Amino acid sequence: MTSKKLYGKDLKEFDDVDVDDLLTQLSAEELEILSKEVDPDDRFMPPDQRTNYHCEREPTGPVDRKQLIEHINKIALETPDEPENVPFVPGVVRGKKWIPPEAPVIATREDEGVSFNLEDEYEQALGTATEEELVDLAAILGFHSMMNQDQYHASLLNKGKVGLGWDGVTKASQPKALPFEPPNTTDPEQSILKVYDDDSKTIELCFNNINLTDDQFDRLFKALEINTRLEVLSLSNTGLTDRTAEKLAAALEKNATLRVINIETNQVSANGIVRLVKSLLVQKNIEEFRASNQLTAHVLGNKAEMDITQCIEQNTTLMRVGLFFEFNDARSRVANHLQKNVDRNRLRRTGRAPRNLTAGYILKKDTPNTKKSNTGQEFKIDSYCRTAGLVIAGYYHASEALTEMRFATTIF
Repeated sequence: MTSKKLYGKDLKEFDDVDVDDLLTQLSAEELEILSKEVDPDDRFMPPDQRTNYHCEREPTGPVDRKQLIEHINKIALETPDEPENVPFVPGVVRGKKWIPPEAPVIATREDEGVSFNLEDEYEQALGTATEEELVDLAAILGFHSMMNQDQYHASLLNKGKVGLGWDGVTKASQPKALPFEPPNTTDPEQSILKVYDDDSKTIELCFNNINLTDDQFDRLFKALEINTRLEVLSLSNTGLTDRTAEKLAAALEKNATLRVINIETNQVSANGIVRLVKSLLVQKNIEEFRASNQLTAHVLGNKAEMDITQCIEQNTTLMRVGLFFEFNDARSRVANHLQKNVDRNRLRRTGRAPRNLTAGYILKKDTPNTKKSNTGQEFKIDSYCRTAGLVIAGYYHASEALTEMRFATTIF
């Protein structure tokens, strides 16, 4: 089998050719000829740039659009019609009239059935089976479309019901009346005080369907900045706007214990959602963020979706996102990154994640000399840190853009 060739060369030789280098070697006249051979499909380009015909003559004068249209209409009215070779006569059909061919009729036999090659034992068993037994057999084989819900559950429980065979009377099932959800009984004032007092029992707060005032939002978010106990905060359908969402973003940048935040069904715009997603990069402790069904941002737009996607790709702790992405690029990139975060969290949970060789954490140079551990014990910050059998002394320069930092040993 001979391979295809172009100008006497194999097509594989052109795979590594850089198109930009070839275009830089062309002259202006060659580029003009090449542009005439290419038909651009950009509908935002003006028609005079998309057509191959270009008039190079200089304009004879300014263009008066109104006068030009009047001149064209005048010429169209004054130009006589060309005489017809055969005059038109109403009702006279000339030539052959097209008649569509008849569709072929496929002969079918109604008595022709599907034949199965079954053994004698199976044929004898199915021939003497009752309708209830056939229903049970259909349930076992998974033919759920051949029965209703009552027949299926009766076959699973091995209970026979009269009148539920193939020829039985069809009976409608009464729908089960489910009770309405009770109203939200959360007291906003007491909940805000608990958040401000850092109550150890207040781990989850739900303000859903409670119309909070701007003053309540302000006090809640100020208390959230210093809270170290709250892990789940739900603010769905609470009247959250861009102004209060900005304060929520400032609180998320300072809070280090919150894991789940829900602001669905509010009035936050696309820029407000982008601001909230960017605030998650400061502490990187939020694992679930939901902000869909906004009154002013049903569609985020391409720019906002790309900004949100870039922020999510920089976040290594976010595992669930409740947002509607219109474009497939943003949707697929976010889904792939969230899957990586879930896998990374699973490896860390099972103990198979690679450990950090530096046993300690980085502190800024202007931090105080003492710090409290998780158990409340106070220890001093040392300029030395023993990690993996090595002693690291002095200051640590991460890059030119970062300030000097030093390691601190941790007491366990």
